[in-house]
Amino acid sequence: MCALSNCLSKTEATAPPAAFLSSSANPTLLDKMCKGLAGLPASCLRSAKDMKHRLGFLLQKSDSCEHNSSHSKKDKVVVCQRVSQEEVKKWAESLENLINHECGLAAFKAFLKSEYSEENIDFWISCEEYKKIKSPSKLSPKAKKIYNEFISVQATKEVNLDSCTREETSRNMLEPTITCFDEAQKKIFNLMEKDSYRRFLKSRFYLDLANPSNCGSEKQKGAKSSVDCASLLPQCA
Repeated sequence: MCALSNCLSKTEATAPPAAFLSSSANPTLLDKMCKGLAGLPASCLRSAKDMKHRLGFLLQKSDSCEHNSSHSKKDKVVVCQRVSQEEVKKWAESLENLINHECGLAAFKAFLKSEYSEENIDFWISCEEYKKIKSPSKLSPKAKKIYNEFISVQATKEVNLDSCTREETSRNMLEPTITCFDEAQKKIFNLMEKDSYRRFLKSRFYLDLANPSNCGSEKQKGAKSSVDCASLLPQCA
């Protein structure tokens, strides 16, 4: 029939091909899908498959993408279609460049999640959200939530703070202000900069992002190369 029906005839995944291609199916939709598959070069499909395997740990869990560019809403799709290799390489210049870039933050968070150590970046993000609060009445409940989640002795995602910083932050909880987590956030940032950030730059994941495989025909000389973030970063429903 077409490329789509040929693929379906060889697959026994979820719904049977006959059900999918029955008379009740939308013929216009099927035609569009067939044309879309026919227009993709085989080399592009192979490269996409290889990239997916190399970055498999990013595609395993859909809940690893939890913040958009404003970091204000969990479980939202990262709105980042393409990022140039120049931008990716700037991530290696400083941790600030990495986590202040939408795709960079999502990539770093996914990397930390693969190491089961995402509490530090989650705390940093929560502090950034906290500092954006405009209403004074909302500071106290939000501050207590952050404290209970990341700093208290019984915190579910306790971060590694020295005793002095922890005590200072605890005192700040008596009268929370917009700056009550500044010192703790700075300590955690420095910790990530010296440890997990360096591991990220040496990881296969970052190296693949900085030097992606060519897909399809050779790029024209002088053309800017870019990485398709949508295919590399975890996507959330």
